[in-house]
Amino acid sequence: MPPTAMLRRLLGLSRSEPIDAARWRRVTGDLPFLRHLDAAERELLKAQCEAFLAAKQFSGAAGFEVDDDVRVGIAVQACLPALHLGVSEYRDFVEIVVYPDRFVAPRRQVDEAGVVHEYDDELAGEAMQGGPVVLSWPDADPAAGHVSYNVVIHEFAHKLDMLDGAPDGAPPLPPGMRERWTRTMTAAYEHFCASVDRIEAAIPRHVDPESAAADPWYARLPLDPYAATDPAEFFAVTAETFFTDPGVLRDAYPSLYALFRDYFAQDPLTVRIAMRPK
Repeated sequence: MPPTAMLRRLLGLSRSEPIDAARWRRVTGDLPFLRHLDAAERELLKAQCEAFLAAKQFSGAAGFEVDDDVRVGIAVQACLPALHLGVSEYRDFVEIVVYPDRFVAPRRQVDEAGVVHEYDDELAGEAMQGGPVVLSWPDADPAAGHVSYNVVIHEFAHKLDMLDGAPDGAPPLPPGMRERWTRTMTAAYEHFCASVDRIEAAIPRHVDPESAAADPWYARLPLDPYAATDPAEFFAVTAETFFTDPGVLRDAYPSLYALFRDYFAQDPLTVRIAMRPK
């Protein structure tokens, strides 16, 4: 029995969609966020992806055609955070919708004065509680070479968070980790929000903080300022950074890095397999 098939049986992954070996090598071969995985973990990742593909339905939107490379490319990134948690962690939804570019979502917000504001939000990805994950392919393409950015990991971190209800920055946890999680995440989130406040106070009044002109100030932060939105976004952004730019997260928040290392049972700073020369 081939190793991946044996893994599927041992893991109880009865339903699977085999991934062609050549396609697997082509899609995953040079991805920097997989460098910490050893050979056994890569085999496990492949088995998880095959189970994931059998369980999920992919749909193209706005004329986008979803081919097997797109499906495998998204599956690899989606299954990486759940590698040692299991694909059953994504049991609350079925569909993944892929757009050819960023998409617009209507928003409605009521401010403190009770005034209703309606606007359109341009998105690279969105995870809906109990519903689909929606992605922009240029942002989700693992071969695009994004640095310190991964919309798929970000949105699937939200899916982990949503397993026990509305996203709040805390996925389902073993009892022994809950107190540590709350303490570590709260301290890091409050520290980061204070850092964002200091940066925004330093931006000159003639500079629009929402414009690209403010980027040099925000670049001083260790994380995307979007992480200060709420605890749910802080978890998604820091999980994304854990896999794509682990040194930055470790240097800024060593206790948080250690927490994620134990939760995900992975250490992205341990490079096990060298990248192939191009």
